[in-house]
Amino acid sequence: YQRRVHGGPFFASRNSANMPKGEKKARRTVEAVTRDYTVNLHKRVHEASFKNRAPRALQEIRKFAQKIMGTKDVRIDTKLNKFVWHTGVRNVPRRVRVRLSRKRNEDEDAKEKLFTLVQHVPVTSFKGLVTENVQE
Repeated sequence: YQRRVHGGPFFASRNSANMPKGEKKARRTVEAVTRDYTVNLHKRVHEASFKNRAPRALQEIRKFAQKIMGTKDVRIDTKLNKFVWHTGVRNVPRRVRVRLSRKRNEDEDAKEKLFTLVQHVPVTSFKGLVTENVQE
């Protein structure tokens, strides 16, 4: 059970089996882009203790943004922080709609060329929402 659920050696890497030896995948060009996503916080803070729920939710949003946008530098907007905390440390909202914007770093001596800005998108209902590209 542990291996199946938590991605242990039970699952083999699909890419390595299909690719010939020595051949590398062509890297996609990384440019500035903005998309709207729905993040299910309920499943991400499921086993966190009460006093760690809101901080864990913000960690998970940060982790989600790093995975999706491929940047180490993730900046969370204050309105999103307020939304996560508005019901207290224990009662985190089940879902949150976020706008992830991958942007160029203006600072010349920055380690990363790009950063991700995470903003809250207020919605009345999460029914039928899908990931959408946003034109800036």
